[in-house]
Amino acid sequence: MYKYLVAPILFLFDAERVHYFVCEVLHIAFKIPLVPQLLRSMYTYEHPDLVQEVAGLRFRNPVGLAAGFDKNAEMVDELEALGFGFIEIGTLTPRAQPGNDKPRLFRLKEDKALINRMGFNNKGVEVAAAKLRHRKSKILVGGNIGKNKDTPNDQALSDYLICFQELFDVVDYFVVNVSSPNTPGLRELQEKEPLTALLGELQKRNKEKFTPKPIFLKIAPDLTTSQLDDIIEIVKASGIAGVIATNTTISRDGLKTSASEIANIGAGGLSGEPLVHRATEVIRYLCEKSGNAFPVIGVGGISLPSQALEKRKAGASLVQIYTGFIYEGPGLASRICKAMVGH
Repeated sequence: MYKYLVAPILFLFDAERVHYFVCEVLHIAFKIPLVPQLLRSMYTYEHPDLVQEVAGLRFRNPVGLAAGFDKNAEMVDELEALGFGFIEIGTLTPRAQPGNDKPRLFRLKEDKALINRMGFNNKGVEVAAAKLRHRKSKILVGGNIGKNKDTPNDQALSDYLICFQELFDVVDYFVVNVSSPNTPGLRELQEKEPLTALLGELQKRNKEKFTPKPIFLKIAPDLTTSQLDDIIEIVKASGIAGVIATNTTISRDGLKTSASEIANIGAGGLSGEPLVHRATEVIRYLCEKSGNAFPVIGVGGISLPSQALEKRKAGASLVQIYTGFIYEGPGLASRICKAMVGH
């Protein structure tokens, strides 16, 4: 029903406004007695084969919601009812920031894709931490952290450490985001020297805690083979938990959407089905080249259960969805889970 009735109506309106509208509707509906239970009965699929142990954490199923949907941790309880095994909030920055100018989120319906240049819009890490302290569900939550737009790269470590400290007691794992194309200069932190320093210091602070939390690195799909080799080396050397592959791409290759429309949209990260094969290639390379030395969370272009299975076959321990969730609707996580049983 969603794909053929609800989505065509929603897609008539501005993508970002629709996002907030849908979140508000879900938030209000969740306050109605029995609605949470109804949603769970419709969208949650449980099976012993789905339970996964990754990086010392026990996931009820391997299908998560990627960062970007619930930036400020305002919807964790509601999203838990839609069948996810884990939810990633953020990207969060130390200080609140409005993000880039609107419009900044665009649908490419022919490609089942999105282009966004949101720019880490969020209410600040303290607000999200406060929300998480009052959540009711026990679903695993990851904290995706970044730096403020006006923080120079040579001071970026301070921003990541602030977010790390503020979220430590309220999230189950961390994701270091140095791969968004929408914060100027951010991807320069993926280079070997600054990334080694950043992850090394974060892991040092992590080990000082009584019970350290898994730290994952989220990488771009646009990295070269030699850069991926560096990533493998850095992850091993730093001792962080693993990698999330991949973020959005700056490539516009192979799109069905007209070149003129793409030009009119302008800059931003592309997500959705055009990314599916490249993301899987990166996952496979990391797993094979490292000898499965660390877990990889696979994300990028998953809108069908078969695409999630491909990422698992490539070596992904867990998968995440976002754009596919927008196009396919709230039943996608449970459909993927059903397909994964026995595979």
